Amino acid sequence: MMKDIELPKTSPMLDKEFTFGTATSSFQIEGDAENRMESIWDVFCRTPGAVADNSDGVVACEHILRWRDDVEMLKQLGVDAYRFSISWPRVMTQDGELNEKGVSFYIQLLDVLIEANIKPFVTLYHWDLPQYLETKGGWLYRQTAYDFANYADKITTALGDRVYSYATFNEPFCSAYLGYEIGVHAPGRKGRKFGRAAAHHILLAHGLGMQVLRKNAPHALNGIVLNFTPCYSASDSEADKLATEMADQYINQWYMQPVMEGSYPYVIEALADSDKPPIESGDMEIICQPLDFLGINFYTRLHYSAPHKAEDLFHEHAHQAPMTDIGWEIYPEALRELLVSLDERYKLPPVYITENGAAMADVVQDGMVDDEDRIDYYTGHLNAVNEAMESGVKVGGYFAWSLMDNFEWAEGYEKRFGLVYVDFETQERTFKNSAKAYQRLLASRK
Repeated sequence: MMKDIELPKTSPMLDKEFTFGTATSSFQIEGDAENRMESIWDVFCRTPGAVADNSDGVVACEHILRWRDDVEMLKQLGVDAYRFSISWPRVMTQDGELNEKGVSFYIQLLDVLIEANIKPFVTLYHWDLPQYLETKGGWLYRQTAYDFANYADKITTALGDRVYSYATFNEPFCSAYLGYEIGVHAPGRKGRKFGRAAAHHILLAHGLGMQVLRKNAPHALNGIVLNFTPCYSASDSEADKLATEMADQYINQWYMQPVMEGSYPYVIEALADSDKPPIESGDMEIICQPLDFLGINFYTRLHYSAPHKAEDLFHEHAHQAPMTDIGWEIYPEALRELLVSLDERYKLPPVYITENGAAMADVVQDGMVDDEDRIDYYTGHLNAVNEAMESGVKVGGYFAWSLMDNFEWAEGYEKRFGLVYVDFETQERTFKNSAKAYQRLLASRK
């Protein structure tokens, strides 16, 4: 008997109004690097030691060549929607004009998705900044936000009314903190001031992008995708609880609060002026645009306690078992608690779970991948979403990360998140048992 992903029969997630999908991003799957500008990830991948297996995104899943087959997989899965990102370096030239060859790829993809009755959820920025802009300062440079607005304006005009939903950015925290503060993602810069400047300019770009979307795609569902890692105190001590609150502000609310309320949390406001992000007058109003939806990416939780070093705000603990293959704790309850607490704290627009999934140590045996651990992960997290909905949180959809195994950033090709197994030697795709379970769940809807 194959294991199923199980939801209560009465779940609102089984209504046809609820959107089920799966997701990818451009740099992680496309390949075909020779037909686009260089991105910060191309350069970062050449840095010795930056990527676990010394790999890069030059070929990845060869999606640019194999996109028709990949759409067939989406059709087979029976998803309502497909979330993917547009490669800024593929659709623009260095002089800020459209690259028609790149644009026509996405138009073709969108037309085939629409024909298949699959709603396109498009992310405008999923980490692949053109390298020539990084050379000028990247997200440390205020002008980059205006360059993003120009790109957003041109590409959304070109795509017309084909797109069901746009997200300006995917996970600003990762771009700013991982990319500019601790340097484990592209462009690999390190410094607290860098992280704060990058965060502010990305948020500014989001606000400018929302203004563009309202003008060019008024009928689309427009918003942003934020990642949340719920923070739990390691003990009941006041010191640990305070440190945990600081961690939550630094990792989660730093991005959420300005987008929703037009202000930075205390952890930023309390900084000395010389340490604050470079905020100009009017910025916070630009950042705080009304959203049609909020995308939430969720994978795991973390524990915190009082800092060991005076200059730190908190001490982050190692993940606890049970863990996925990437070393992240499996704790679905945190997703329910996150959704309920965000809904209490903010006046939320409709929420979509835009990424959720697990890297597992998959092996193909007799043409099958028996990933019961991943099926269990999905069951736990889908039920957490269901419970949040029963508590009154308005969730419009859920996207499994990812459609297929792909280039997992600094982990290279070693960590597999896909519903579909990819043999990177041959590019052969194999439905894992989790894909079949997802397919059965989607087919069972009334």
